[in-house]
Amino acid sequence: MHTVVVGTSGVTASDVLAVARGGAPVQLSEEALAALAAAREIVDALAAKPDPVYGVSTGFGALATRHISPELRAQLQRNIVRSHAAGMGPRVERDVVRALMFLRLKTVCSGHTGVRPEVAQTMADLLNAGITPVVHEYGSLGCSGDLAPLSHCALALMGEGDAEGPDGVVRPAAELLAAHGIQPVELREKEGLALLNGTDGMLGMLVMALADLDMLYRSADVTAALSLEALLGTDKVLAPELHAIRPHPGQAASAANMLAVLKGSGLTGHHQDDAPRVQDAYSVRCAPQVAGAGRDTMAHARLVADRELASAVDNPVVLPDGRVESNGNFHGAPVAYVLDFLAVAVADLGSIAERRTDRLLDKNRSHGLPPFLADDAGVDSGLMIAQYTQAALVSELKRLAVPASADSIPSSAMQEDHVSMGWSAARKLRTAVDNLTRVLAVELYAATRAIELREGLTPAPATRAVIDALREAGVQGPGPDRFLAPDLAAADAFVRDGRLLAAVETVTGPLQ
Repeated sequence: MHTVVVGTSGVTASDVLAVARGGAPVQLSEEALAALAAAREIVDALAAKPDPVYGVSTGFGALATRHISPELRAQLQRNIVRSHAAGMGPRVERDVVRALMFLRLKTVCSGHTGVRPEVAQTMADLLNAGITPVVHEYGSLGCSGDLAPLSHCALALMGEGDAEGPDGVVRPAAELLAAHGIQPVELREKEGLALLNGTDGMLGMLVMALADLDMLYRSADVTAALSLEALLGTDKVLAPELHAIRPHPGQAASAANMLAVLKGSGLTGHHQDDAPRVQDAYSVRCAPQVAGAGRDTMAHARLVADRELASAVDNPVVLPDGRVESNGNFHGAPVAYVLDFLAVAVADLGSIAERRTDRLLDKNRSHGLPPFLADDAGVDSGLMIAQYTQAALVSELKRLAVPASADSIPSSAMQEDHVSMGWSAARKLRTAVDNLTRVLAVELYAATRAIELREGLTPAPATRAVIDALREAGVQGPGPDRFLAPDLAAADAFVRDGRLLAAVETVTGPLQ
């Protein structure tokens, strides 16, 4: 695996994914080491002066008015980490914590934080050793940084608290550092604050959500196409010239993907046969418009993420002219808004998928399919309760779409009187993405069964490839009722790990 080199100008989304999920090693560039040393000289010079400087020789937050004498400053930096490591609740996932650590290192290496090179190197050493601090679900308000989550990571740098080793076992951080020959850091002026004050957790979760959604939106185009095929719908609504006159790029991409999947189908176009339809239902006909709007929302979120990945988020910051200035760049609003926006789009994509599934199961709207796709309806219930499960997931998606960023609870004795709740927005989006995968898996399961029940009609080659791969994965086709949960779990895994897309693309080539 390639080494990710961290310089002064930020990192890319692919860098974050490589380190957070792929375990890629991290290296500091010579440029970054020089910038770290130069900024540290400025902080040391200010620390030697009698004038108080926020974060260097003062308390923090509402306690910033107290000037701290030199002999207490190391204790001050240790204390801010210990006191702010106040998270509660379940552990946060390993990939989120690694993204959090890596993105804080990115800002540290910008040369705007005043952290010593050896502290940055220790951060890289922890990542390279596979040591993952224990971080808890609750403790960030998304302003002044993801304070509690970052504090738990800084605590491990000091050799305190607990962490998970590369073997997955949680042990005291001091033991893990010693086992890997890593010396705990002794924090100096400004360093404790610099390790805590960033949007790194919410940004890391945004980057990973975008990667997951990129795959899921293409998967949703596939499941929508299969449902259209199973319902004997028309693919004429997917014609490029129709989407060109409403030039939203996401819509055009989704329509093109669906058209590619349906190429050569013997099922499409039968909507005028035994039970004529002038038009297909909205959930079928408008699939590209809904999925396309979500894709365009992702494009905006990706723009915000890229800007944040190029940012140095800290307070105060060291400027090139030698000033150390307080600022509000740690406020998570830009990231929080798009995290919430994505949750809205995810909920709607899940909602339209569920409506197509319900249509497949309803004998009055499925155009000739048996009730609930059952083998012997009445004796068999078919996929009746699979749709219940899907509906429960969609209902949860709608609750998760309620914006966290519209809330704010003042903190720090009203010094921090408006916060973003961006961490909360990220956590609920992570759950929403997970549940969307399950929703699409149910649609896939229903649509493939319905297509196989259309005897005498030949599905598209891409559809045939999906059905064959799904059956090879252990997901059974039509037949009498059986224990359904294992089939649904296997379908979920089939979507989640990319096998659905892989099967389609053996026929269509890469989807957009």
